[in-house]
Amino acid sequence: MNMLYFDNNATTRVLPEVVEAMLPWFCEQYGNPSSSHPFGENAKQALIKARAVVAGFLNASPGEIIFTSGATESSHMAILGALAIKPQRKRIVTSAVEHSATLRLLTHLATDGIEVVQVPVSASGTLDMAALRAAVTEDTALVTLMHANNETGIIFPVAEAAAIAKAQGALFHTDAAQTAGKITLDCKQLDCDLLSFSGHKLHAPKGTGVLFVRKGIALPPMFYGHQERNRRGGTENLAGIIGLATACRMAQEYLAQADKRRGALRDLLEAQLQERLPFIRINGSGPRVPNTSSIRFAGLHGEELLHRLGQAGVMASQGSACTAGGTEPSHVLLAMGLDRDEALSTVRFSLSRETTEADIDLAVITVTEIIKAMTGGLPAAA
Repeated sequence: MNMLYFDNNATTRVLPEVVEAMLPWFCEQYGNPSSSHPFGENAKQALIKARAVVAGFLNASPGEIIFTSGATESSHMAILGALAIKPQRKRIVTSAVEHSATLRLLTHLATDGIEVVQVPVSASGTLDMAALRAAVTEDTALVTLMHANNETGIIFPVAEAAAIAKAQGALFHTDAAQTAGKITLDCKQLDCDLLSFSGHKLHAPKGTGVLFVRKGIALPPMFYGHQERNRRGGTENLAGIIGLATACRMAQEYLAQADKRRGALRDLLEAQLQERLPFIRINGSGPRVPNTSSIRFAGLHGEELLHRLGQAGVMASQGSACTAGGTEPSHVLLAMGLDRDEALSTVRFSLSRETTEADIDLAVITVTEIIKAMTGGLPAAA
């Protein structure tokens, strides 16, 4: 059975070029970058070069890059660090549709006296900017918002949000896990103080991530030690970092050459499914990352549909890989006004740079045939 992989927002395949770049740093060049001998110096120079590549990917300087284990660690460093930098401020402003890793940390902080304000979204998934302006006060330490939603792909206006935060003296962090490698990331244009992303979302290995910390921000360490400019102690995952830098370089080249290709394939998927299945609805409208489609199959249970799709070789998801599969409705879709049944009837398809038009065509045929089998025919248009 051939596999059609449409769950790239959960994780991506590590590209062969990335693996090839990593391999020498496991068995041949395995020195510690902190060692003073030539073997360690080779590792140190490789780390310096990788940091410069990632900095270029974000239009940042190398000194603003911290390597981590992934976006969760990076985001937690940003949030906890902002509270430490501004201890007199006891408010954090976020959105109602953030990733569960962020929301769970904020829920914990709320039990410790931090006021957490969740800004609502519209039925289309866009951020309520008037509510954001009202929420950010002089007691706000941090505004933390995802750059794009992991379920719907809706892009938030983070540069505008950053300006709102800074007008009140608050720091601004954006979770760019779902935009890195999909659209251009420019920390200067976004005007963010802190930005986080994971390597495994853009064809780098799991266990790699980045936190951008704007120059001049005295972010305290998450782990104590001299590495990463005293902000993240522990011997660096050099092979993983080199893989991450390689993936960032390849993503930058891909965006420059084929930026519109993924969006065209996503649009083709939606158009073909809507033509064959006129009862379906797309969750979210407005600016979206080009690879993500959240589709509501009204009257059907998404978990059963996903099970049948998986048996047929089409791998998709109901939403975040970090939530209970199929048993509870997505908090993102509920925040957009969908009811429980509508949320549970949703399937997310997320493409990668490796997705082809033939993949789209076969996926559409497979989905259509499975729905025919589930319903005894094709439901009428809603």
